[in-house]
Amino acid sequence: ATPFSTQIRTASQDAHTEAENSSFMGELLGGRLGREAYTRYTEQLWFVYRALEEAAGRLAEDPVAGPFVRGDLFRLPALERDLDHLHGAGADWRAGLAPLPATARYADRIAEVARDWPGGYVAHHYTRYLGDLSGGQIIRGTAEKTWGFARKGDGVRFYVFEGIPNPAAFKREYRALLDAIPVDELEKQRIVDECRRAFALNTAVFADLGEHFRAAPPAAG
Repeated sequence: ATPFSTQIRTASQDAHTEAENSSFMGELLGGRLGREAYTRYTEQLWFVYRALEEAAGRLAEDPVAGPFVRGDLFRLPALERDLDHLHGAGADWRAGLAPLPATARYADRIAEVARDWPGGYVAHHYTRYLGDLSGGQIIRGTAEKTWGFARKGDGVRFYVFEGIPNPAAFKREYRALLDAIPVDELEKQRIVDECRRAFALNTAVFADLGEHFRAAPPAAG
């Protein structure tokens, strides 16, 4: 039988590619959007990871979701430090901060499955954290180069997993957990479908961000 980690990666590949190829992300990674766009994107991530990590404690002992709950993955403290830096010393960035409509739908869906469906929580956990460990490093490098953040410093700490010194080994361990997940084939298919949904929700956030920002013309020369 095909390992579940392979099933989940293969089945969600098209949705993953669509998210990676969104016009907003392409413009951001191409250096054609300003620091404000990067800040706004980081703000949206804060809502998503708050939903993921506020639920983690309740699921830590769950036989399905519990093995995936690891403190060395948590991103919320790093996100908050980045936002402190992006908004400037003393700024109360939480005051008046509101999610974009697509972000609210995304965070609400994570909170919903965290309450009622551990397998669904695993789907969102997988799509977020493994993405951060992989493609997220491209975003970090672009941000450091484009907006002058210190390497792995304030402004990009979200992408720095200090508790995971060997990301490749960690991802192998994570895939082994997926392969051993204690659910039947029908539930595995439901998790795969939720992965697709997670990528679609993420792509919708990019679309909302794209409505707020338009690429500036490339610099001359």
